[in-house]
Amino acid sequence: MVIIVFRARVTPGVEEEIATVGARMYELASSMPGFISYKDFLAEDGESASIIEFETLEHVTAWREHPEHKEAQALGRSKFFEDFTIHVCDIIRTARP
Repeated sequence: MVIIVFRARVTPGVEEEIATVGARMYELASSMPGFISYKDFLAEDGESASIIEFETLEHVTAWREHPEHKEAQALGRSKFFEDFTIHVCDIIRTARP
């Protein structure tokens, strides 16, 4: 499994538009081969974090290169996010009770 951690600060005033684009991206991502899950979190200081899981790095690459996702990425860089980081992670260990 590969986990993507997307941390961001949204540019004020774009909340409605980013919600629309985000809903579409979830619709697309969840239909992609290898998609496992997606969760969003919001910190008190305004930073958001999303955790996205795919089965393999090849599935993540296919998602990253999806044409509609590429358009959303460009909007994110130019309009939606003041700052963001993306971490693509391999699982080293999983522990459950």
